[in-house]
Amino acid sequence: MKNMTLERIAQVTEGKLFLPEGFEEAAKKEIDGAVNDNRKVEKDFLFIPMVGARVDGHDFIEGAFKDGALASLSERELENPVGPYILVKDTKLALKQIATAYRRELTIPVIGVIGSVGKTSTKEMITSVLSTKFKVLKTEGNFNNEIGLPLTICRIKAEHQVAVVEMGISDFGEMHRLGDIAKPDIVVMTNIGQCHLEFLKSRDGILKAKTEVFEHMPSNGLVILNGDDDKLIGADTLGLNKIFYGLNNGEVRATEVTPVGMEETKATITAFGETFDVTIPLPGSHNVMNALAATAVGRQLGLSIQEIAAGLSHAETISGRNNLIKIRDITIIDDCYNANPVSMKASIEVLGKAAGRTIAVLGDMGELGDDERALHYEIGQALEENHIGYVFTVGELSEEINKSLSNTNSSCMAHHYSALEDMLDDLLPIIRGGDTILVKASHFMNFSQVVEALKTRLA
Repeated sequence: MKNMTLERIAQVTEGKLFLPEGFEEAAKKEIDGAVNDNRKVEKDFLFIPMVGARVDGHDFIEGAFKDGALASLSERELENPVGPYILVKDTKLALKQIATAYRRELTIPVIGVIGSVGKTSTKEMITSVLSTKFKVLKTEGNFNNEIGLPLTICRIKAEHQVAVVEMGISDFGEMHRLGDIAKPDIVVMTNIGQCHLEFLKSRDGILKAKTEVFEHMPSNGLVILNGDDDKLIGADTLGLNKIFYGLNNGEVRATEVTPVGMEETKATITAFGETFDVTIPLPGSHNVMNALAATAVGRQLGLSIQEIAAGLSHAETISGRNNLIKIRDITIIDDCYNANPVSMKASIEVLGKAAGRTIAVLGDMGELGDDERALHYEIGQALEENHIGYVFTVGELSEEINKSLSNTNSSCMAHHYSALEDMLDDLLPIIRGGDTILVKASHFMNFSQVVEALKTRLA
């Protein structure tokens, strides 16, 4: 990590560097990376132990040195240290300070991906496009919070030419802190949905919280906005340049969007006066929107239409996010990583395109605030409109989905359960060849167990 010597790290963290006998020359040596997981330590890395509810990372400092760490942070003085360490008041704060200082040393463009829904899939699409020309560093998984983002910044190495980082928040002020660390040159905003209403109260509150990032962008920065989102179309970008993408509005648009079964989507994309046809190997109009955002980023970084089309045509899903799992002639749509009203309806739309019987296994959506029951109730309409055959719901809030279907005399065969195990007892025996099964809920519902049970039963 450029200029991030142990001396420099001690300075930016306001810490004290301790050098055991024989390590005096280490003070001027740069670290090669920084991690808070001792299992990810590599040669000349900085280990950042953190105190959690169950585990104290300080217990793994000695092991980190054995695995090749150059140094460690610590919130307490160490007796007989086996390598250099920097004493700091708070290792979590120190991580942010290190990432902030390191970001100032970087000259590559940093792209921040922000929004209520679709951040991870949009990040993956942008990365797929940019990788046709550049060596790209991207956020792994959803490492998008005040620990994950600085760890991602610390993973940027000399060979990387661009970084794509996901930035997620749940309350006011968080985006200021993330923006100060990442200082993105380009920001992509996917939408203003109904996530984190428990803290941000309204979509206007969500807009206000997410646009805090604009204050941390350079004067020549660019904001790429979803032009089909009623909140983003009028967003104040504080004088920053902005462009829009969308199915209905924007400099980057898609027409002739056509689903090809459940695995692909064809579209014609027009970007700044140039038009090309593409087959995206993912289902749903929401993935076309992701492709438009990636197209806009690609053009801004000088990619040709041919390079962009190649990147879009090789886009992939990741586990838990609209990932199609084929077992003989049965399809599982693994979308159980997280859920909110917008993404839930989008996944149901994808399920509705299936040729055979359709089964939706749905659980509670979290952090929706005072309207949480009404927002669950609305999901029933999406199920009815997409002619879903069977609906299995689990959780207190998801009972509202079942009520909605019952009150409208829906043709959906709806069943509700309080316990996941009871639902699986009824679901697994009815599955037959040709079925398509959507599994979706917020992460805390542990619906990955449903996916694993299905895979085990069908194997």
